Amino acid sequence: MKKTKEQIKREKEEAKFREEEQKRIEKEEKKKKAKHNREYAVVAYSFFTLFICIVGYISYFIFYESEKVIDNPYNKRIDNYATTVVRGNITDANGNILAYTNVAEDGTESRIYPYADVFAQVVGYTTTGKSGIESAENRKLLTSSSDIKEKLEKTRSSEKQKGDTVVTTLDAKLQQLAYNALGDNKGAVVIIEPSTGKVKAMVSKPSFDPNTLSANWDNISNSSDSVLLNRATQGLYPPGSIFKTLTTLEYLRENSGNYLNYSYDCGGSITHNNYTLACYDNTAHGHVDLKQSFAKSCNSSYANIGLGLNIDSFANLCESMLFNKNIDFDLDVKKSSFVLNSSSNTTDIMMTSIGQGETEVTPFHMALLAATVANNGVLMKPHLVERIENYKSEVVSSQGNEVYETLMSTEEAQIIQEFMEEVVNSGTGFRFNGSSFTVAGKTGTAEYSSDKNVSHSWFIGYTPTDGAQLAIAVVVEGGGANAASAIPVCKEIFNGYYG
Repeated sequence: MKKTKEQIKREKEEAKFREEEQKRIEKEEKKKKAKHNREYAVVAYSFFTLFICIVGYISYFIFYESEKVIDNPYNKRIDNYATTVVRGNITDANGNILAYTNVAEDGTESRIYPYADVFAQVVGYTTTGKSGIESAENRKLLTSSSDIKEKLEKTRSSEKQKGDTVVTTLDAKLQQLAYNALGDNKGAVVIIEPSTGKVKAMVSKPSFDPNTLSANWDNISNSSDSVLLNRATQGLYPPGSIFKTLTTLEYLRENSGNYLNYSYDCGGSITHNNYTLACYDNTAHGHVDLKQSFAKSCNSSYANIGLGLNIDSFANLCESMLFNKNIDFDLDVKKSSFVLNSSSNTTDIMMTSIGQGETEVTPFHMALLAATVANNGVLMKPHLVERIENYKSEVVSSQGNEVYETLMSTEEAQIIQEFMEEVVNSGTGFRFNGSSFTVAGKTGTAEYSSDKNVSHSWFIGYTPTDGAQLAIAVVVEGGGANAASAIPVCKEIFNGYYG
């Protein structure tokens, strides 16, 4: 039957509709497929990114943090080394043994500390946990760097290998002198070689005998004297007038061209905004320049200086001088704190400028400051470990001397050196008069309670004045004003060292 025009037209329209519908369906399918592809791509990219992050995280620990993880004192796996290795020795720089393991005939091992409480906090202990060098160098002490043949022979015979020896930078003679000089006082002494950063002595008192620590643990750990605390690195104290070293440095930077023109007429106190700050014993120092202000430790003059400083710049200087920062060292060191900023009130500025207020420092940090001045502004990286040796005294690894940071210019350091010499020649360091050695430094009296009659006694400095060999920081808790206790400690140490 012949189709009518209407039928033909309708069929064409239907065919066109089916064609368009097919195209629409295909287009929708393409859209869905593209959407799915995007979703797959996002998932794939996410997994790829996650994979890269995991690889990066693992790589970071392998290449940058593995030593820290392995050496972490809480890594109990290291202690498993003790089943095959006898813990190695710790010695001073001259070979004097500071710690060794005694092995009895029945194989019982006991850790022995020949100097007893003299090195207690810095060398540390291995009973009831670990501390000091014993903790920091735990893995090395439990590692035997003997050759493979020897290790196999020891393994076959079930004989333990001898652990490596940690040779420290410490000097047993200096350490003993510092320990004796501090006497029955609470406090700390830190002595550093400015040109190398080697820590030669680190004493904290009161101390304890690590040989009997287990037996006396309850008494020692519960002592109100914080016997286990290494005051050299963990003790935080107001610095008192030794902080004037930094106030001086900031003034030099802000007035480099005319610091010699500074003058102040001290009447024994200064009043600003209804707050009065007095010099020690209300002493009127009269007309003083910057060097005399430093030598005589004139509080009024330094409060006056502080009021004229750019506080933001002062805060930046202190940050650059390692305040509010972690110090890279073999042992953990508490952060010294400096809290002034542009919104600080004038009373806080006056107090901080003389080393009071909320400023706190560790003796170790202050020894680094003295060493920096002595080394013409360059701080060498401080370190306690000189090298690691195997049982044959062959060097396994060593710590070279390297620059930690340049903290001040040579010119600035030399001005501070000149001022520190004046402290001893005509200022508050007069107790050094008649010594057989030359010394330069800064005294400090740090009040720490509402009772102004009690204060910590500070001295930081270096010896000799011509080519410093040793830099020192001494703090005597409750030691009194004008370094009345700190200088005699320092003097006794140097007399013994040079004698």
